[in-house]
Order: sequence, then structure tokens, then C-alpha cells
Amino acid sequence: MAVPMKPPTTAPHFLAQAGWEGAEIHPLAGDASFRRYFRVHHPDHGDAVLMDAPPEHEDSRPFIQIAEHLDAQGIRAPRILAKDLDAGLLLLEDFGDKRVAPVLAKAEADEPQIYRQAVDELVRVQEAPLPNDLPLYGEAVLTREVDLFTDWYLPAVGQGEVDVEGWHAAWRQTWNDVAKRTAEHPVLVLRDYHADNLMLLDDGRLGLLDFQDALAGHAAYDLVSLLQDARRDVAPSLETQMRDHFLDLRSDLDRDQFLADYEVLGAQRNVKILGIFTRLWKRDGKPNYLKWQSRVWGLVERNLSHPALKPVADWFDAHVPTALRAEAWEEERA
Repeated sequence: MAVPMKPPTTAPHFLAQAGWEGAEIHPLAGDASFRRYFRVHHPDHGDAVLMDAPPEHEDSRPFIQIAEHLDAQGIRAPRILAKDLDAGLLLLEDFGDKRVAPVLAKAEADEPQIYRQAVDELVRVQEAPLPNDLPLYGEAVLTREVDLFTDWYLPAVGQGEVDVEGWHAAWRQTWNDVAKRTAEHPVLVLRDYHADNLMLLDDGRLGLLDFQDALAGHAAYDLVSLLQDARRDVAPSLETQMRDHFLDLRSDLDRDQFLADYEVLGAQRNVKILGIFTRLWKRDGKPNYLKWQSRVWGLVERNLSHPALKPVADWFDAHVPTALRAEAWEEERA
């Protein structure tokens, strides 16, 4: 039996200091990090969300910076009602329970309309000015992320010997120009922009969650995150339709170049996710993430079929046999 998630002992004092003394605190959710969430109810103030982000593990300042930036641009991120960074506690606006992924799973909303709205919101994010001093999502970060695959995934499936030098060389050949274009025209990249982090609000707008890792990156990255979702199937026809809609809105972009960059960054993101889900299993004791590995492999295979990714595809053909790809996780997905 699962042990009920308890709020931190400092929560009642924090809430009292914020004017929410005596509020009820109920478990809401956790995520892949050390952050935990609780719903807080007060008879006078209504509902809010308590975020517990232990400062020894999580730095809440980037979350606050991006939340306040988005709010200043008229983009719906949870407003921060109170904060205690020393205790790792934030009191946030409550966006309710209508997370896009579960709503779509129950067929309670029109999928193309929701995705079109998500693309519209993404373009608003990209058209807004960048926050000050936001680090670049460049080659150093991209490399560190794809190394999660060789560091965690391959050892987990019994592939101990890794050609790391060839791995890095293949990626450098692939994203050299992508990194250059990113540096020339960076936009705000939230990095986890997908159906599980979007909320349907009562006013009909979309609310954004989980953006504390934002960087200044390429315009294709969050679109890939939305349309090549590790946790739910997005039909290729819908993906194409939404990419076209995005490019109609971003008419300043070179279409063919953007679509090539989209696949390169899709491969980078999806390979990274294979490593992250494996690390969550091996290091953090969270095997529930393995059920999505097969789907992510399907996305990787699609990415690697693009000519821009030939060096990386060749490396996979030489070093990662079919039995260590989606086939290794089919039972988990079933």
C-alpha cells in the first residue's frame, strides 16, 4: 500500500505567514524531480497549490523568474502568491484539474482544436522578448543531454562498451548548423511543453506548467516537445497539420530548413528522454517511466530517417541493434 504523501512540517507556518492560516492541505502530485505539490483550501481565499521544492535538491528561483516573465507578457503561468526560498516553499495560483492529457484521454475535448490552441500559445511565448541573462540552449547542453543515453540507457540493456568519441562526432556533424541558427535567433524554450504540462482554464485559455528549466533555444524545440509526446500518441497527420499551422504563423522561418532542424532536435530530445526514463528507473526507483520507452523509440526511428540525421543514424546502426531498441520494451508497454 502506498504511503500517503505528507506536507513538509514547515508548511503550516509558511501558510500562516502568507495569510492562509488553518488552510487544509491535501496531496496533489509529484513529478520526475524532487518537487511535490499539494492543494491548499482556505474558507476565505479558496484554493491554491503548495509547491515543496527542497532547496538542497531544487532551486526555485528559475521557476519564479520564468513564471513572472510569462505573466508579464500576458501568458498564463501560475501566479506566485507567497514564497520562502529558504524552506523551498511556494504558494501558487491553482489552475484546477483539467490537465490536457487526461482530458484528451477521456475524449472530453476536441484534440485538433486543443493542439491548435497550444501552437498559438507557443508562438506567443516565442514572440515575447527573452528574459534577461537566460543561458543558451547550445551545443554544450545538447551534448550533455544526449550523453544520458550512453550513460544510462545502453548499460541498462547490457551494452557496456560505448563508442563515445564516435557518438559525439556524429552529433556534432548533425547539429553544427542548428546550434549556429539557435545562437543567431534564440527564443524562449520551456523544454517540457506538452499535454501533461498544459491546463484548460475556466476562461478558455491554456495555462502553462513546468517551465523552470527554460533556456534561450531554437524555435523548433518546444514544437517537437508538443507534437512528439513521450507520454501519448499524436497521430502523424495531426503532427503535420500542427507543424503547418505553426509555420503559417511563423512565416519568417525557412520552411525546409525548419523541418530539418525539427527532426534533428526531435532526435536529440527523444534520445535524451530514453536516457532520463532509464535513469529514473535505475537511480531513482521509478520504473513506471519505462512503459513509454517503446513509444519514444518509435519517435527516434522516425527522426533518424531524415537525411539530416544520417551520421547519427549510422552510429545507431553500428552500435545499437534492433533488439536493444523498441523491441526491448514492448512487454513494458503492453
